[in-house]
Order: sequence, then C-alpha cells, then structure tokens
Amino acid sequence: MGQKKDLTGSEKSKIVRYLAEGCSSLKIAKLLKRDHRTIKRFIQNSQQGRKKRVEKPRRKITAHELRKVKRAAAKMPLATSLAIFQSCNITGVPKSTRCAILRDMAKIRKAERRPPLNKTHKLKRQDWAKKYLKTDFSKVLWTDEMRVSLDGPDGWARGWIGKGQRAPVRLRRQQGGGGVLVWAGIIKDELVEPFRVEDGVKLNSQSYCQFLEDTFFKQWYRKKSASFKKNMIFMQDNAPSHASKYSTAWLARKGIKEEKLMTWPPCSPDLNPIENLWSIIKCEIYKEGKQYTSLNSVWEAVVAAARNVDGEQIKTLTESMDGRLLSELAKKGGYIGR
Repeated sequence: MGQKKDLTGSEKSKIVRYLAEGCSSLKIAKLLKRDHRTIKRFIQNSQQGRKKRVEKPRRKITAHELRKVKRAAAKMPLATSLAIFQSCNITGVPKSTRCAILRDMAKIRKAERRPPLNKTHKLKRQDWAKKYLKTDFSKVLWTDEMRVSLDGPDGWARGWIGKGQRAPVRLRRQQGGGGVLVWAGIIKDELVEPFRVEDGVKLNSQSYCQFLEDTFFKQWYRKKSASFKKNMIFMQDNAPSHASKYSTAWLARKGIKEEKLMTWPPCSPDLNPIENLWSIIKCEIYKEGKQYTSLNSVWEAVVAAARNVDGEQIKTLTESMDGRLLSELAKKGGYIGR
C-alpha cells in the first residue's frame, strides 16, 4: 500500500462520509488504499479540534505611565497608538492593549478641513459681522454651488456589519465617474429649486450669468412681487465667476446692486447657512454607502432629497445667522464651525 505523507481534500471528505456510514478506520484505510496510521491520525486530530489559544501575560501599565500617555495624547493629536506609547518610552505593549487604554481617555477623529485664515481675513470677517449685525436675514437669499459625484465621500462607505455577513461590494471606477454641479438658494423658509448646471460647462463669468438668467431669474425671481424684489438681498461667495466685474455689472443691470448685493468676506463657508443644507442633502443621497451608475441618477437623488427638506429645517438655518454673527465677533474673526 505504501504510506503517503498527506491526505488530499477529496480523501478527507470521503473519510468523513465513510465514518458517517459507520465504517471503521481499518475499513476506510482499505477503501482508500492508504496506511491505517494516516487515517487514524486524521480522525484523532479532527476529534480533538483546535487547541485553545494560550494568552501571554500582558504588560501591566502603572498609574504614572497612564498619566504620561494622557499627556502625550493631548500633545500629539492624530498620532497612532504606537507613536504615543513610544514617546512615553513605554515598550512591549500590544496594539489591542494600547487601543483599550486610549479609548478611556481619547477618541479617534479625522482632522477638520477648513480654509486658512490670516490676519487680513479675520479683520474682514469681523467687519462683515459688524456691518450686517442688524440685518433682517429673512430677506437674504443665500446661494451656493455644490458638486456631487457618483460615489460620494470615501469615509461615508463605512458602517456596522453583522457577524458572519460579508461587506457589500463597492464599484471601482477608472476615472471617478464624474459628477454634477448643482446651484441652489435658501431664503427665510423657502428652498430655491435646486438647478443643475449643464454637464461639461465650466462656470466662468459669462456662463455663470447665463445660467442665472436661464434658471434663477426666469424660473423663480420673475414670479416674485415687486415689494419682494425691492427688499431681497442677494448673497454669493467670492468665487471668480461670482465676484468678477462682468458678473457684478450684469447683476447691477438686473437691479441687484449696492445694498441689495451682500459683500462677502474671504474664506468664509462656515458663515453661509446653505452649506448646512448641502450636508443634509449629501447625508441623504449617500446614506449606507450608496453609489450611482449615471449622472442622471445622482441628479434625481439630489432633487428627491431636496424635496424632503421641509420649511422648518430651512428656517432653522436662516435664523441661525444672528448667532453666527455674534459667534464671529466673539471669536474675533476666527473660524466658528458649521
């Protein structure tokens, strides 16, 4: 018969089947033409199961070392657990123990993204807050653009999965799949559309003004009363296509000039309440890591999400402006968050 070194997967399956049928190890060895000792060894190993893992004694952390770790975590934001412990000269601590210790005194966070603010920016933000402190913000139309992609932010594709379940498959694209540029506005408790910028159009001064003419002015603004138009203040940020001489002159011909066109401080998305609206819409269209297969499908999702935003939510955003201005003055032109 001869003794072979290892059993094949097929032979192991047959052994299990023969055992279930009541065959002895000797009979199985004859059927498979294998050495009896090999069959017996396989059966014994299968019955013993896996050996329990012997845990090594973990290194104990003293109270003094814990205080050192806490100070290091405060001084080294976004550092890894290994870097924090190494800075304290604490070695021999496994990763699981390091993370368990840090969870009691710290949290894992991503770095916040915000525009850089220099001294000039802060002074202009303060001047803006002082200028509009007594403004009736229910008459201000807050506008902005947002780009939505087919896949959404990478970090939003994470979530809890039950034990034994596999993570859903995410599509990978060679060139990202492109995106849709969306323009919208909010005033008091009303949402102005959103409107979709035509695919492939780069917004310069001329195309931006033509876009406003075809969408905002023809489809929304012209329907408003003369008193509404007289009191409305139009807000836009300092994007080159917005703040150019061409765009400013074009808006002036439309009656939006001087006090009716809000001046805007540089690097200040945190002061614009419509940024919060974009967050609401993105959370809805990308929930549970949702992806889209076409630009039209993601646009339809944006429209549906915008319809679900009720007037009370928009009113909460526009009424937050008084508090934002006070916070801006208290921070002396610093970043106030959203």
